[in-house]
Parts: sequence; C-alpha cells; structure tokens
Amino acid sequence: MGFMDKFLKKITPTLYEDVYAACEWVVLALNSSGYNADYTIESMKEIDRFIDEQSGENGIISRNRGKILFSLGCYVGETVIRLYGGKWYADDNDPKGEINASVKLDSNTVIFPIQRVIKRYQNGSEDSVYVYAYTLSPDKTKL
Repeated sequence: MGFMDKFLKKITPTLYEDVYAACEWVVLALNSSGYNADYTIESMKEIDRFIDEQSGENGIISRNRGKILFSLGCYVGETVIRLYGGKWYADDNDPKGEINASVKLDSNTVIFPIQRVIKRYQNGSEDSVYVYAYTLSPDKTKL
C-alpha cells in the first residue's frame, strides 16, 4: 500500500463512523423540526410519525431519500442498543454495507434497522418501527 492509499484510508470514514455521525445528524435534525428523538421507545413513534408526514412527493424524505433513511435506521439501531444492549456490525467491504449494517443484541438476536426503516418507508404503518423496537424488548414491563 502506497503513501496515498494509507493517507486516503486514514481520512475515509469507516461505516461505523458513518453510523454514529448519521445518528447524531438525524437526532439534531428531528429535534429541531418538532420531533422528539431522545433514544426512548416512545421516540420510535416519532420516527413513524416523521416517515408518515415526510414521505409524500413534497416531503423532506424525497429530497435526500438515501441519507435520511440511512440516518433514521442508524437512530433506530442505536436506540435499540441503548434500550436492550447490543453492538453494531458493519462491513466496509460490502458494496451494500450501509443497508446491511446490523445490530447484534445482548440476547443474540440480530436485527437490520436500516432495512427495517426502508421497509417502513415503502410499506407504511404495517411495518411500524415502534412495534418493531417494542417487540425486541426482553422485558416489556420495563418499557
């Protein structure tokens, strides 16, 4: 590997870094737009509401669909990790790494939150992210 390859590798963010940066970005964007993104199970209802309200042809999602859906998926995954424990898994060599990033929960369940947000966007409320996150809870009495 030459000098330039090493240099570019150093400044090119990894998929892990992208996940966390996207999560931070979407939290700021949602909170400044009247949605409550606070890493709680209730905030998953806010993600559903945002997708419902912003999915039309004049909605904000239509302006930058890939970045927004990726960022929402990162937020969903990070919220699930904070609620139930777990860790992100991503492969920088996977050409579809952004879509295939997964979370392995402490319960050993593996989820694909970015794919789930895409399904929610495509299919509507039948694929609610709130229901998705809620059903992952090992103890629903603590929610």
